[in-house]
Amino acid sequence: MTEFLDLDPDSFATELTAHGGTAALCWDDASGRMVPTAKWLEPLAAWMTADTRDVHRHEAVFLAVGPQTGALMAAFVHATVRGQAAGGLRFWPYARLEMFLRDGLRLSLGMSRKCALAGLWWGGGKGIVVRRKDAPYQDADYRRTLYREYGAFTTSLRGVYITAEDVGSGPADMAAVFETTRFVTCVAPEVGGSGNPSAATAKGVVCAMEGALDHLGRGTLVGKSVAMQGAGNVAGFMIDELVARGCAKIVATEISAERCAEVRARHPGTVVEVRHARPDDRSIFAEPCDVFAPNALGGVLDPETIAMLRTPVVCGAANNQLLDDRRDDRLLAERGIAYVPDFVANRMGIVNCANEQYGSVGVDPSIERHFGRTWDNAVFVVTKRVLERAARDGITTSTAANALADEAGRVPHPIWGHRGRAIIDGLLLRG
Repeated sequence: MTEFLDLDPDSFATELTAHGGTAALCWDDASGRMVPTAKWLEPLAAWMTADTRDVHRHEAVFLAVGPQTGALMAAFVHATVRGQAAGGLRFWPYARLEMFLRDGLRLSLGMSRKCALAGLWWGGGKGIVVRRKDAPYQDADYRRTLYREYGAFTTSLRGVYITAEDVGSGPADMAAVFETTRFVTCVAPEVGGSGNPSAATAKGVVCAMEGALDHLGRGTLVGKSVAMQGAGNVAGFMIDELVARGCAKIVATEISAERCAEVRARHPGTVVEVRHARPDDRSIFAEPCDVFAPNALGGVLDPETIAMLRTPVVCGAANNQLLDDRRDDRLLAERGIAYVPDFVANRMGIVNCANEQYGSVGVDPSIERHFGRTWDNAVFVVTKRVLERAARDGITTSTAANALADEAGRVPHPIWGHRGRAIIDGLLLRG
């Protein structure tokens, strides 16, 4: 099993191609284990059955190899009780097969919890395309072929998984996906979609910051300082929101010099400071601030960085911020830091695009209510509910958020019930 997990994804893709190019692993309730569609995948099925950290009884993991590109791709389906599995398509390099699988499993679980806490009738899923070492991944023609392949793969899953934009993928990529599947959101407004969800995501994270400060009795963001790791697309919109809310100081680090220049140009002579940093530069974690926001990739909160923090609140846009979700949330709590779990704060990307099929009404009240303070599922309200439950029950905020999300996640779709499981069963019968 270990040798299997240690394979590099390209080698696994070669093996998968030799066995027909597609495969799946699905949870079987009767036997209480993951079952593969092919015997050669038994080691992976055994690992997924035994692992209790990330698998969480995922309903299915679908694997394929791009016919022209040879790229390994997957759709991770955690739960479809509340509806079809929704989640973005990540395009990223991975050194080992286990890293690729764990990333997809963790992200799809997070999407289940995100959708449930947001009150959406969607389940949790995630798409990943592994960036090959020798691939011309910046070439427009190559990318169009690659994303068209993923669209066709998505279509083959009969709608159990709905894909969208995520790290490594952009609007042009989603347009290519849309050419070969209807099961995609975050497509361009020109073809009836909601477009880039980054602004909505950013506004939701800022609402969560306000909820955390209010819970601690620290007032609003007016006059507060915010330190940010990462100043990318979502973070740029967060800076806009924070400036508009009257923050006194915003310090952000960013590894792209070009992006640093863009953000500085957008906020000349204001309270915004953008520092160009190396990828291994962790100095921003020690910045004194009222709120610290991890906005880059996941796994940045670990014993070393948590010890560096000089803030009462951690609330950011990145997914899976804790390197070890059973250890690091406790470390934050022990330091008296109010941690807002990522899927509580950064839900608005999926909210913005999840219901595109119901049309657009401009300033949509079904979206705007998430930014308010009165609706039961508003970001501000849910953030306070999570922090209050953690304080009341003497548990970490991650534990409290997981419990609230998992309770909501067991409520079936009011019209379709657990239709996703029927789709998966049908796919297995077809195969």
